[in-house]
Amino acid sequence: MPIHPQSFLYTHDTTTGVATIVLNRPQRMNALTFEVYGELRSTFRDLADEPGVRAIVLTGQGKAFCTGGDVHDIIGPLLERDAQGLYDFTRMTCDVIEAMRACPQPIIAALNGTVAGAGAVLATAADLRIAAESARIAFLFTKVGLSGADMGMCWLLPRIVGLGRAAELLMTGDFIDAPEAHRIGLYNRVVADDNVLEVALNLAEQLASGPAHGLGVTKQQLDEEADATFVDALEREARVQANCMRSSDFTEAYHAFVEKRTARFNRPDGEPATPPAVAEEDAW
Repeated sequence: MPIHPQSFLYTHDTTTGVATIVLNRPQRMNALTFEVYGELRSTFRDLADEPGVRAIVLTGQGKAFCTGGDVHDIIGPLLERDAQGLYDFTRMTCDVIEAMRACPQPIIAALNGTVAGAGAVLATAADLRIAAESARIAFLFTKVGLSGADMGMCWLLPRIVGLGRAAELLMTGDFIDAPEAHRIGLYNRVVADDNVLEVALNLAEQLASGPAHGLGVTKQQLDEEADATFVDALEREARVQANCMRSSDFTEAYHAFVEKRTARFNRPDGEPATPPAVAEEDAW
């Protein structure tokens, strides 16, 4: 089914395999509405099975990535809802993050300017974060009388920055600047403001040219092994890696190595293939 969101911009470069989502309410610092939440949820769900999409970039138009829920379009109306209505909303916001994490494709957040509240959550839910020098970030929930336990942050954030730093960010709700976010591991790279989207797209293209199945398995196991014992993790990885060794990507990588060329991981990976044996002296 074609992806045609109305509340933000979506493009798919069929040459590179990179899809780009651009939050497009610059006059409101890309604050989220009920419609944007709903379309993000459906878009990420659809992208999981979208032919030819091998990496995704998420960014914002203008001087902000995203400043969270729109005060007038979301926060005010929430005060009118009953308990079930409030849960329906928070469940929907969690569904957005669940859809992002369930996407097998790598998601790269290109962070420009202010990254706050639910915007900080969207950034954290991405696999990688490329940030502009101006990209300050805050998990503002306690500042507005809520908890830092929002949209999975008490699970995701400690796994990126550690429990102590996550507790500070989620409890204080304070902004930190780009150098500090990079220092604690929240941002993967910090670049000049004018270069953030270019760098993110280049990284997305690099990943899109890689083995889609192998990247998807890596993303899945990073999440699923979070609560596994080490012994269970070893068993999981033995099984998924053995399965990857039956893929056409693995066979292609072998032939590319032997033929001294770049591997072309650009065809559907549906049919198992048995790779030739590799002698120890020729090991990769």
